[in-house]
Amino acid sequence: MSRVSLPHDAKAGPTKPEVRAVLASKLALTGSDHFAEVGSCTGAVTITAARRAGRVTALERKGNRLDVTRKNLAANDVDADVELREAEAPEGLPDDADALFLGGSRNYEAILDHAVETGVDRIVMNVSRLEVAGAATEAFRERDILEEVVQFQVSHGYELAGATSFNSENPVYMLVGSASEDVAADGAGGPSDGHADDAAAENGGEQ
Repeated sequence: MSRVSLPHDAKAGPTKPEVRAVLASKLALTGSDHFAEVGSCTGAVTITAARRAGRVTALERKGNRLDVTRKNLAANDVDADVELREAEAPEGLPDDADALFLGGSRNYEAILDHAVETGVDRIVMNVSRLEVAGAATEAFRERDILEEVVQFQVSHGYELAGATSFNSENPVYMLVGSASEDVAADGAGGPSDGHADDAAAENGGEQ
């Protein structure tokens, strides 16, 4: 699968390729899925999802960033039916999403409430701040939708004095959960219950 091209800048960093790879694995999107995204920004996750899901609804509260999403989306090959909405979640979220990604922490409790009410099967939230990660984890637990929390950090090598040194990215906390009644009935909850641990990953922080 071709790499994600982001020729247009949203004045905010995109979700890194390595993070998108893990995200794609956890979401395990298929052609029958309706994927909803909160905070499309550069469109990096939008594009990745649109190459896997059948439908994509991407929300962005800032009109200028939504324009960047639209332009970057047009610069890539995607197969899904994509709808971009200028809205601040939970307003504008679809009621029939199979998977939901929160790229930031704004209004996340109300968004999680919507996910519970509509029975979203796969929920992933990326967080880069430790305090927010802790509060968000509790919010997932309070709603009985938490399956696992993953913390990871990526370092990129660069040449230094004829050898290789590394620059480290900020750590990313990824919260994975489900509001599906089937999952709740099965008592899912540990890392081994993740929806997509065996799914193929592509290119992957908080937007």
